[in-house]
Amino acid sequence: MTAISDQVLMQSVRDGELDKLGVLFERHHGMLFNFLLKMTSDRQLSEDLTQEVFVRILKYRHTYRGNSQFTTWMFQIARNARVDHFRKYSGEETVKKDEQLEEFAASGPSPRERLEREQEIKLLHGALQQLSEEQREVLVLSRFHGMKYEQVAEILNCSTGAIKARVFRAMQDLKQHFNSLEGEKVS
Repeated sequence: MTAISDQVLMQSVRDGELDKLGVLFERHHGMLFNFLLKMTSDRQLSEDLTQEVFVRILKYRHTYRGNSQFTTWMFQIARNARVDHFRKYSGEETVKKDEQLEEFAASGPSPRERLEREQEIKLLHGALQQLSEEQREVLVLSRFHGMKYEQVAEILNCSTGAIKARVFRAMQDLKQHFNSLEGEKVS
C-alpha cells in the first residue's frame, strides 16, 4: 500500500474528511514542534503553538489550494501563529536555554566527549538566540529542517536569491556569535 501524499490528505480535509487531519498531525507535529522550539526556546509555548497551528489548519482548510507542498503552507501558518502570539503577549518571551539543552544534546561514547558536545551545543544555541528573528527563522527552516531555498522563499514571501543572501549572512553572524561565546568560555 502506498502512502497518501500530504496534498491529497489536505485536499480531503478541505473537502470535509476531517479525520484525515490526524494523519497529517502524526506526520508533521514533531517537525513543527522542533521548528517552534528553535524559534521560541520555550517547550510549553512550542507545544501550545503546534496545537494552535493544527487548529488553524482545520479552521482555514477552505483556503488550501494545493499548488505548493503542504509543509510550506503549514509553516506559513506556524509563522503567523508565532507572530500573533508575540504580538498579543509582547514582552513575555523568555529564553529557557538550559532547560532545552537536553533536547539538542546527543549521547557520546564517554562522559568527557558528551560534556564537550553539550558545551558546543549550548554555545551554538546561545549564538542562535543572538541572531535576529529573521536570521534565526531562515536558518532553522533551511539548515535544521533541510528545506530547499525555494520552499523557504515561499514561506517568507520573497525571492530565492534573497533567501540565499539571508542564509549566507545569517551563517556569518552565527559563526561570529559562536566564536565570541567560545572566547568568553575560555576566558
